[in-house]
Amino acid sequence: MRLRLNRPERKNALATPVLQELASALAGADEAEDIRVALLVGSESVFAAGADIGELAASGPDDSVESPRFLAWQAIRAFSKPLVAGVEGWCLGAGAELMLCADIVVAARNARIGLPETGLGIMPGAGGTAILPRRTGLPRAMDMVLTGEPVTGETAWSIGLIARLADAGQAGQAALALAKTLSNRAPVALRAAKASLRLAGQLAEHEHLLHERRAFLRLLGTADKTEGISAFLEKRTPDWSGA
Repeated sequence: MRLRLNRPERKNALATPVLQELASALAGADEAEDIRVALLVGSESVFAAGADIGELAASGPDDSVESPRFLAWQAIRAFSKPLVAGVEGWCLGAGAELMLCADIVVAARNARIGLPETGLGIMPGAGGTAILPRRTGLPRAMDMVLTGEPVTGETAWSIGLIARLADAGQAGQAALALAKTLSNRAPVALRAAKASLRLAGQLAEHEHLLHERRAFLRLLGTADKTEGISAFLEKRTPDWSGA
């Protein structure tokens, strides 16, 4: 499934209704047996330039923590299948936090990824201080968040913020090719592997190893495991059932 942010007049600003639409689309994709991977892209000049400023200006300290916006972010991060993002151009604030929801990010070398919130008197509120340091390490996250200075795709790749680089204008196509590659792998295994990988940093190593082993053993009883082994031995393309 391919999702494109398309609010050119607002530079793909992530107003709450936009996040809710994304969350709803991903929830539907999670339930659809014929969808194995989701791809998220913006335009060639901007992935998403941040939150909606008008909405932000109207927000206050008495807003509920579990607001519709917060719940939409939770739903997006709950997507259990692989989520690939293709990033071109500006990817700022909430746009960068949306990028952080993706499992694998392909960014153009000249992309600009940043968290400028401290220049507005606020801070990141949807993963910029919670997820970013887990990707890049604390020193680089401190630098990006406190200075608000964006990094290029090249730098983002060098610090582990993104997984793959593409030439300018090619990130969307490269991300699509990657999504197609993932869609040819065992769906049940992809979901199990993603769930286990997400526990890195949350569980102690010995606990994570035990969880991983249990997940591995569950996969041994699936139809996809039987099909995968048979296809390998018979030198043919597997016909995955997702079960």
